[in-house]
Amino acid sequence: MFETTTLEDCMTTATTPIAAGIRSVELEITGRCQLQCTHCCTSSGPKASTGTMTRDDWERVITDVAALGIPGVQFIGGEPTLTPYLPQYIDHALAAGLSVEVYSNLTHVRPGLWSAFSKPGVCLATSYYSDQAQQHEEITRGPGSYRRTRDNITEAVRRGIPLRVGIVDVLEGQRVDQAQDELRRLGVSSIKVDRVRKVGRAADQGASIPSTTELCGNCFRYRVSVDPDGAVSGCILSRFLVAGNVQQQHLADILGSDRWQQLTDAVPMPRGACPPDDSGDCDPANTPACDPAYYAPDPTPSLGATT
Repeated sequence: MFETTTLEDCMTTATTPIAAGIRSVELEITGRCQLQCTHCCTSSGPKASTGTMTRDDWERVITDVAALGIPGVQFIGGEPTLTPYLPQYIDHALAAGLSVEVYSNLTHVRPGLWSAFSKPGVCLATSYYSDQAQQHEEITRGPGSYRRTRDNITEAVRRGIPLRVGIVDVLEGQRVDQAQDELRRLGVSSIKVDRVRKVGRAADQGASIPSTTELCGNCFRYRVSVDPDGAVSGCILSRFLVAGNVQQQHLADILGSDRWQQLTDAVPMPRGACPPDDSGDCDPANTPACDPAYYAPDPTPSLGATT
């Protein structure tokens, strides 16, 4: 067990600059997924590792996130619904006063999860690619995934669960506009389209590491990510820029380190970022132009709204 800052120390730093500006932490609670999307930024799939982080590890990180004053967490993967402890993680986060988003492919939602998703303070997010099953499944490489995701989107809307959907423009001639129209007919109003980011499975062949130009600029500054083995970076797209590991250090120590600052400085600023003389009205974390649609959480979800 590592010996650095204690949890009490973390709690006393909740109003210090350690976590200033950070709106949410992405928790990759598994690397495993039923699908093998062609553009997946984490290269997840059915044979991917579930990771070395234990339930105790994740609950400790959730506690540390709350102690630092960061308002929310996102449970992601891989596919977070494959983790048996997801309802417990959601409860732990809500009890700590955090807002919660679960980013799922929604291909399979076991009955017990719907009650967890329906709790106040919980939002859902998913990815959608086309209004045609063949094209959608060409991207997901999951036979039947189109119908199952569509049906579960319908169920989430029926239950009044806040839901947002990201569409990544992957294929030439992809029916992106038609997919948006279909989602609106299903009752989804929060929809965003993004380009493919050349990381993970979509990375340029022969490149040793992805370019920081593939990042939106919110990572490190407004978001944090913890991967299934505890490695900490700015977001799941920036996993090639590791600042530390929560199995060896407390999150507060990592966010307050010189390494974290160096990586933050290495990432281009978000497009539309606030000018130096900003009066306080500008919020670059909410700038629409720089939020990758298929992974990044809304840093300030409207938990009381329905789709």
